[in-house]
Amino acid sequence: MTGLAIIVLAAGSARRMRGRDKLMETIDGTPLIARQLGRAIATGLTTYVALSPNHPARAEAIEGMNAIRIPVPDAADGMAMSLRGAIAALPAGHSGAMVVLADMPDITTDDLNALRDAFDADPRAIIRATSNGVQGHPVVFPADLFPDLIAITGDTGAKPVIMTHKDRLHLIPLPEGHATTDLDTPEAWDDWRARTNTPS
Repeated sequence: MTGLAIIVLAAGSARRMRGRDKLMETIDGTPLIARQLGRAIATGLTTYVALSPNHPARAEAIEGMNAIRIPVPDAADGMAMSLRGAIAALPAGHSGAMVVLADMPDITTDDLNALRDAFDADPRAIIRATSNGVQGHPVVFPADLFPDLIAITGDTGAKPVIMTHKDRLHLIPLPEGHATTDLDTPEAWDDWRARTNTPS
């Protein structure tokens, strides 16, 4: 496979949801994981989804969707393990990987296309989304940085790689909140539903 890939990280444990699974919260009747994965697939890019065997309902929710599943058995050890496992599982030939967090409901297909276009224009750059001047997600990494991503540890994600190569960082502004809104707690979900007039 060639070209830019999308990796949707959907293996996290959602500990702060107090017994609920944030990726199975429904929006217009669709679980968040399926909604966001569908938006990634709609770009036309080869799409991968990192999943933990500890969350079988997530796998069921995306049954039949045109995404390549990457199992991450040690996802409970932190975001770095999900990212490392997903990057390591990519077949050779991809020019880069756009890392998308599945718990960010404001990210749209248009947002993902904007990052793809920026990467196409500068394929050596790290392309990172921002909203209101704050850096967030998604982030696109060129393939030459895959070994750096596979070497990360802990729960800080790819921040060390971005800092090491900050001279290659290219920021792309997305509409208000799109790059920074993630829903990790029941309160965050309640606030988002009220703000967007989205019923539970």
